[in-house]
Amino acid sequence: MTEKFDPRKVFGQAVTEVAAQNKNVVVLSADSGKSSGFGDFMKKYPERYYECGIMEQGVVGIAAGMATVGMIPVFCAIAPFVTCRPYEMVRNDMGYMRQNVKLVGRNCGFTYSDLGATHQSLDDFAIMRMIPGMTILAPQDPNEIKAAVRAMIEHEGPVYMRIGNPKISNILPEKEFVIGKGTVLEDGEDITIISTGSTTEAALTAAKELKERGISVRVIGMPTVYPLDTELVEESAKKTGVILTVEEHYAEGGLGTLVTEACSAFSDIKVYRLGVPAIYAATGSYPELLHYYHIDAEGIAGEVKKVLSK
Repeated sequence: MTEKFDPRKVFGQAVTEVAAQNKNVVVLSADSGKSSGFGDFMKKYPERYYECGIMEQGVVGIAAGMATVGMIPVFCAIAPFVTCRPYEMVRNDMGYMRQNVKLVGRNCGFTYSDLGATHQSLDDFAIMRMIPGMTILAPQDPNEIKAAVRAMIEHEGPVYMRIGNPKISNILPEKEFVIGKGTVLEDGEDITIISTGSTTEAALTAAKELKERGISVRVIGMPTVYPLDTELVEESAKKTGVILTVEEHYAEGGLGTLVTEACSAFSDIKVYRLGVPAIYAATGSYPELLHYYHIDAEGIAGEVKKVLSK
């Protein structure tokens, strides 16, 4: 059986390892440090760990202030609580002031499935991309989470990164994470699937199943949502002529919209977006919700067949 890892623990350990090499790295918490994977960091670097209580708006301001004196603050909490709740502070304190703060939304997408729409994060790509200068990352497996943490800390400027909650497998080799670059994970001729974050493993599974049925699928993993790797998108658009984007996010405003914008100059390219419709989504178990909204492997394969039939 393939080993699975808790993405929050992988993330927290990666920050702890980077902090051993960079004494400017500090961690801020809004009463969720251990849930964000920082148990080891708290023991090793108590003087660099700041528990601020449940006041996310204030934590963003504190982090921005720390960044002005050379610290590299990492603030991680439940995704909607670090994007929607303190949005004005993120926009003004991090974005407008161009502060070197690393904001991480855990339990993203549907992963707090049983708590309903208030705890689901299906709009974070859309709202974060509207902040000028904000970099948005969505690593796709444990190996990439570790590499993305290193790249995020080295990057000068505000970053938003999302990670999930359910345990995930390593599907990609260990390699350097280059912000702004995607990767061709599977080559094909009939259609391009562009995926990010948690949906990439399902996209690869769907591509394998479709290959057995004679459908050749190119799969691009896009762990940097913004700035988008437009060069790779355009190259793939010209190769297959049809693109299906897949994301655990609303179909509007996120990766699919960015890809559509990148392809807008090509009149003969068709872009289809697979994500969650613009509604307050249902409540249920995580696998059930992925299946219901067709963003599991079965749903992705079905959508590909539907698109190609057109």
